[in-house]
Amino acid sequence: MTPQSVAFYTLGCKLNFSETSALGRQFEERGVRRVEFEQGADVYVVNTCSVTDHADRKCRKVVQQALKYNPRAFVAIVGCYAQLKPQEIATIPGVGAVLGAAEKFRLAEILSELELPAPAEAGAASAPGRVFASPISEATEFHPAQSLGERTRTFLKVQDGCDYSCSFCTIPLARGASRSGSVASVVERVEKLAAQGVKEIVLTGVNLGDFGLQGPERQRKEDFTQLVKALDNIEGIQRFRISSCEPNLLTDEIIQTVAASRRFMPHFHLPLQSGSDKILGLMRRRYRRALYADRVARIKELMPHAGIGVDVIVGFPGETEADFLETYHFLNELPVSYLHVFPYSERANTLAPSLKGRVPERVRGERTTQLRSLSEKKKRFFYEQHAGFETNVLFEDDVTDGRVEGYTPNYIRVAAKYDPLLVGEVRPLRLTQVSAQGLMEAEEIGLLV
Repeated sequence: MTPQSVAFYTLGCKLNFSETSALGRQFEERGVRRVEFEQGADVYVVNTCSVTDHADRKCRKVVQQALKYNPRAFVAIVGCYAQLKPQEIATIPGVGAVLGAAEKFRLAEILSELELPAPAEAGAASAPGRVFASPISEATEFHPAQSLGERTRTFLKVQDGCDYSCSFCTIPLARGASRSGSVASVVERVEKLAAQGVKEIVLTGVNLGDFGLQGPERQRKEDFTQLVKALDNIEGIQRFRISSCEPNLLTDEIIQTVAASRRFMPHFHLPLQSGSDKILGLMRRRYRRALYADRVARIKELMPHAGIGVDVIVGFPGETEADFLETYHFLNELPVSYLHVFPYSERANTLAPSLKGRVPERVRGERTTQLRSLSEKKKRFFYEQHAGFETNVLFEDDVTDGRVEGYTPNYIRVAAKYDPLLVGEVRPLRLTQVSAQGLMEAEEIGLLV
């Protein structure tokens, strides 16, 4: 196959976006032009997710849309869903190839060895797509990846896979065991990004705090603290963010390093999942609420204005109304900034569906609504606390209704009057008030020192 153009569609997390970018560069190195989805590419690549609901429906929908723009396109499916259910995906009409976790970074190479269907066959009933998916135990190599040129922030993958066995999660089945590159290799990549003018890097991974397992034997040669300290010394990058870190892996040393840093932003995302110790036990999480509260308190002690995001799952099997209210009140009292709330959904080959006490879908939805309402209240309160503050904002390149938006160091979303000189730049601003849209308004001031 010798395609002239390729288009991508990414479902899921920041890690998927960084890997899509890496796949895109592989095609570009072979002379294949990357185009927008609606431009009718020769090859469409769908990078899938298995964490959110309805992975099958979403995948089918994207394939249908791709073939609408080019009925003769070759469609390849990669990502977590592709590893978990490759044979099922291969039967979706229009899918030409499915690549698992160990094969997806050979996508451009594999497609170059395949033949496109003859034009006369386009639109006709076709055989199932080709499947290239090894057992997940063979996904042992770490493949670096980063997004670049698509957003103001660059997502830099430094870790992959997970050794944890949470009872609700398929990620270890989809991505394999925990593994990463070396501190030196990450530093080298960051230095190259700095030379390209990147201003902010978000460190991403499946279990980021478990960084350091390297080589075929996955020996622990380094740890996440060493990585953070090494990156903090790199000139040229103005901002680093830690995308997410398990609370049991967020050590005092990491918190102290971020607090003393000029480059690591006072912004943390800590998955909680439940504020009930009973439910945390059923989830097989590796901490309890007391440790979580301690980590939040330690962050706020050293960085009072830090932004803290929380992941929460509601409606997990066995979660009673009392358990949910325990979670609600726990979060209400914590000085966190916003919540990412997900209703529990059953996943094949996990322990959770076999647990007693299934929560009805309607109740899951009601509890999700309650926590999302709490999230909006906490976010507004956090924003209002910063009215009158002077801070630096890194502006995005999207402009809407004469406004440009960006983020403060502690992840407050800011809107300001559009000025072409603001786009992609870090500027000092005075935060004024929260808008009706839930954004922080701001005005320019003199240079901050």
